[in-house]
Amino acid sequence: MTADVSVPAPHPQRDDPHELRRVITRPMLIFFILGDILGAGIYSLTGQVGAEVGGAIWASFLVAFALAFLTAFAYMELVTKYPQAAGGALYCDRAYKIKFLSFLVTFAIMASGVTSASFAATRVGGRYFSGLTGVENPPTILIGTVAILLVAAVNFWGVSESIKVNIAITCVELAGLLFVIGVGASVLAKGSGDPAAAFAFSGQGFGVVTGVMAGAATAFYAFLGFEDSVNLAEETKEPSRDFPPAMITGLLAAAIVYLLVAFTAAMVVPLDVLTTSSGPLLEVVKIGAPNLPVSEIFSAVSMIAVSNTMLINMLMASRLLYGMARRDVLPRPFAVLSVKRTPWIAIAFTTALSILLMATVSDLTDLSDTTVLLLTAVFLLVNIAALVLRRDHVPHRHFRTPTVIPVLGAIVSAVFLLPFVREAGIYLLAFWLLLGGVALWGLNRLVVGRMPPRDGSAAAPPST
Repeated sequence: MTADVSVPAPHPQRDDPHELRRVITRPMLIFFILGDILGAGIYSLTGQVGAEVGGAIWASFLVAFALAFLTAFAYMELVTKYPQAAGGALYCDRAYKIKFLSFLVTFAIMASGVTSASFAATRVGGRYFSGLTGVENPPTILIGTVAILLVAAVNFWGVSESIKVNIAITCVELAGLLFVIGVGASVLAKGSGDPAAAFAFSGQGFGVVTGVMAGAATAFYAFLGFEDSVNLAEETKEPSRDFPPAMITGLLAAAIVYLLVAFTAAMVVPLDVLTTSSGPLLEVVKIGAPNLPVSEIFSAVSMIAVSNTMLINMLMASRLLYGMARRDVLPRPFAVLSVKRTPWIAIAFTTALSILLMATVSDLTDLSDTTVLLLTAVFLLVNIAALVLRRDHVPHRHFRTPTVIPVLGAIVSAVFLLPFVREAGIYLLAFWLLLGGVALWGLNRLVVGRMPPRDGSAAAPPST
């Protein structure tokens, strides 16, 4: 399979106080993508995946990777073709030219980022917090709220600073996962553990397929992150050149680590223990390395890893609101920048919504499943948009993926949207989120209709 990685369009270094700063290099972008993928998903949901598929957790992670990898190629073509903030929402806006659909996609992506960050925040105060402090039954919502507020402060500080924090955290969370893999290697070397457990599927016949698919729907949360990066296109120095290698590198590295961690967890920890823990990898360390006094250290590393998911998702959500507000799809105040040139109103809005979700959702694990559902619907539209926009020519050369890949990505996304994959409550939560977005859409239409059009191309409608 070949793809055309072409010469990027020039991106002059601007110093307009109304524009985002281009400060992100290719290494920073790789760490951003890897850090977003390696986070709350693998640290928190390994046991939940096992509850669906059995000990063969790696199988669900492999299927989830296939969906992510296929869709990543559509994103690589589109972000190098349209290196602007707003990502999937922008691509659908250009492809379908339906303002209401553009808004729904925008709000779905933003909501997925907020639900993802909210789920991660609840895991900061879960089993890993107990492992670090010894406090049983910690106040999960209170701890999560404090964590979200700290993330908002870093986000407001600036994107360059946020990315640098992300790089440091990525090194920490990757070290934690490599330690888990090392524990698995040690267990195998000693001849202990149960390697056969990692190949045990729940159910028989078609039930195996259903279990793997249901587990993959949960595991897919762990691969989310590559799509967040395209919302930083206006802050990347050479987006058309840097995104394809950065995205492929991040996804492949994450997949290898995930498969090894999934095998280790199933081999070391009894499935009934793994599936009931909110900190499954801590169980691996406790059972696989009982003589090493590292439980507290690993708990701290896990909390840092989960916090990184919060940081990047909230960073993405605020930049998405900023990008689409500049196109009048969302209320214009979301495009207002602070003196630090960060979208402070968008940051405040996403922070408030995250806290509201944590306080009102009864089953907090529904937040991760809702994230996957919303983004899978977006991925379906983005894969189709990549094909539709082939007729739209741009003045610079860009990455072009083989046509069959977005076709397969759209088919797989459609399968993952089927009702048998997840519970009905997940669809209901997504519906209420989108309904709230529709109310915001109506308000925006009333206000924008009474305001003069913006000057400049940033506000021009997609058809121009």
